[in-house]
Amino acid sequence: MQFQWNDPTSIMFAIYLVAMLGIGWLGYLGTKNLSDYILGGRSLGSFVTALSAGASDMSGWLLMGLPGAIYLSGLSESWIAIGLVIGAYLNWRWVAARLRLYTERAGNALTLPDYLANRFDDKSNVLRIVTALVILVFFTLYCASGVVAGARLFENMFGMPYATALWVGALCTIAYVFIGGFLAVSWTDTIQASLMITALILAPVIAWLAVQGQLAPGQSWSTLVAPEKFDMLRNASFVGVISLLGWGLGYFGQPHILVRFMAASSVETIPTARRISMTWMILCLAGAVAVGFIGIPYFAAHPAGAASVNANSETVFMEIAKQLFNPWIAGALLAAILAAVMSTLSCQLLVCSSALTEDIYRTFLRKNASQRELVWIGRAMVLAVALIAIAIASNPESKVLGMVSYAWAGFGAAFGPVIILSLVWGRMTRSGALAGIIVGAVTVLVWKQMGWLGLYEIIPGFILAWIAVVVVSRMSPPPSRDMQDAHEAVEREFKQIGAR
Repeated sequence: MQFQWNDPTSIMFAIYLVAMLGIGWLGYLGTKNLSDYILGGRSLGSFVTALSAGASDMSGWLLMGLPGAIYLSGLSESWIAIGLVIGAYLNWRWVAARLRLYTERAGNALTLPDYLANRFDDKSNVLRIVTALVILVFFTLYCASGVVAGARLFENMFGMPYATALWVGALCTIAYVFIGGFLAVSWTDTIQASLMITALILAPVIAWLAVQGQLAPGQSWSTLVAPEKFDMLRNASFVGVISLLGWGLGYFGQPHILVRFMAASSVETIPTARRISMTWMILCLAGAVAVGFIGIPYFAAHPAGAASVNANSETVFMEIAKQLFNPWIAGALLAAILAAVMSTLSCQLLVCSSALTEDIYRTFLRKNASQRELVWIGRAMVLAVALIAIAIASNPESKVLGMVSYAWAGFGAAFGPVIILSLVWGRMTRSGALAGIIVGAVTVLVWKQMGWLGLYEIIPGFILAWIAVVVVSRMSPPPSRDMQDAHEAVEREFKQIGAR
């Protein structure tokens, strides 16, 4: 189909994009300084914190990649969803409240590099530089994957050439991030998360009812599904299952998720936000799995409409939406894919901008820069990172899942052990943190290239980084008394809310 202003799907997409730009303008009006632009002034309540964290995590993979994998291979692909749920819950439970407390007490840190530099009193700024560089390297790939996903959506939905779709999809996201910063990103994430969960509940339910309506008397829908599609261990080796579950380790090191914890209005909002976020996540992942799995009997019963899905399994959600809903509702459901893409890409662009503005420009180039100057430098950095991501994504053969997998592993291994141990272990040192980041990042880079054992690189990267932090910290002089006192104070305060 072509983009037409009298087409319901096109109209729904246009309404959605205008709404996002409107929220961007509201974010602009609420942005007075750099803290507002990159952390929302630490003003997010439980609901916005929860849904923003969820939406920034789940990209187009949620509505395209996962349903497509389930449709193609069956329930054996659902291990990744199980691993993600476990990892996300532990991240909320172990990291969220402590990080919110610690970042405020560690010099009111606005970014992850800022937090680590202040947490370990790194006057040399080496830790800040290394952290910022790792963020920029892996997030540039991550941003490029979001640009590719957006381009694929516009290319498939409206018949645009890939090069045109690339710019259209990217500009839709760049506009409201550039204008409104963190507040706009968080508010739009809340709307996008609501749209995503609605789509993922409606689509499988309506598809299942359609299947039931096509069955002969006494026939079960399960007869339309090959028995092996029910087998969660089909073609799944021990290494394969562990690799899929290992995706959950990535949560502890994702800067775009961790920054949502830092931006909560207070630590008291975290327990409620955790419950909201985990409920949203479980329903969304269950819905994505259900879309792919119910798609199997649906398209078996409707072979005439299965050509597109059989050619590309990742279109299963799109085809169900187009075939089972009227054009207006289908347009809203398909906008959920764009919401998933935009919500993740927007926060990735903002984290990269934050690292360049706060941790490089302000720290090394213009220490006395005004707040207005820093906000505009932040906006300029959004554009710069976006242009690099577009350049990387310009190859039509770019693979979204490969880019996401690489970046997810890089962040999880480089930062996951460092973040966890920095929050729970008072004996950790600056040298230990530096060793953990370097060992985790290098292990991912090397393991990815070598492909040893067929094991997902985040697992060896996470383990070796954890060992590096502990060993190097033990070999280093103990942290100062002030650092230990600060850690103990945070731990005491955390225990007051940690059991809730």
